[in-house]
Amino acid sequence: MDTSGFAEWAGHFEEERERRHAQGDPCWERGAALHPAVWSSVQRFQVGEDGDGANLIAKADRAGDPDYARAVRLFVAEERNHARLLARLLAAGGTPTLTGHWSDRAFVRLRRLMGLRMELLVLMVAEVVALRYYRALRDGSGDPLTSDVAGRILADEQRHVPFHCERLHASLAQLPRPLRRPVMALWRLMLLAASLVVAADHGPALRRLGLGRRRFTADVMASSRTAVSAILTPRPAAQADTRPGARSGKA
Repeated sequence: MDTSGFAEWAGHFEEERERRHAQGDPCWERGAALHPAVWSSVQRFQVGEDGDGANLIAKADRAGDPDYARAVRLFVAEERNHARLLARLLAAGGTPTLTGHWSDRAFVRLRRLMGLRMELLVLMVAEVVALRYYRALRDGSGDPLTSDVAGRILADEQRHVPFHCERLHASLAQLPRPLRRPVMALWRLMLLAASLVVAADHGPALRRLGLGRRRFTADVMASSRTAVSAILTPRPAAQADTRPGARSGKA
């Protein structure tokens, strides 16, 4: 068995790729009907999903674990598929995609500032925020096609968070023990700032989805405790919680 655990992750990503291929796409022909505020919100999230992932892949290659690098490539492919699904959803509603958005540009610049650890910490902010957003879109849109698309993306994001947690656990273990909790405390502050920005920027859409700004932010911060615990808890105690297949069901 591999020592890093990421061969198992890569295999799980490959299984999911085959499952998606067998499942096929949603029925785009039925179209989608959403409030303009929700369409605008989906447009901005589609931009955020539409990165090429080259910078993350390069850093993963330099990390020296071929299994992890393979898993990262499969993760990036899933993110690209999210962008494709959202673009098709927008097209089904007669709404164009955006060429860019200031929040995505700021996020990408921040991710690229330092090494793999910093990139993953910033990426984890987006992933944890996305968990709550796509759950709201799945459950509150009232549109069958939108709920289908959001549910598919949410299922992927529920795997992405423990995947990144496992790598961050190994990365933070390289730091002196007294620094680890302060790093994660700073990460939660960064998450709070990001969730406040999203809540403000997407507030009208969140209200249409049955989720106010305050509750959205509170839910994001509450869910972050699980990620922090998975990253900081010594193995093997947390290992079962962060491996493929350890989590199932809807958020």
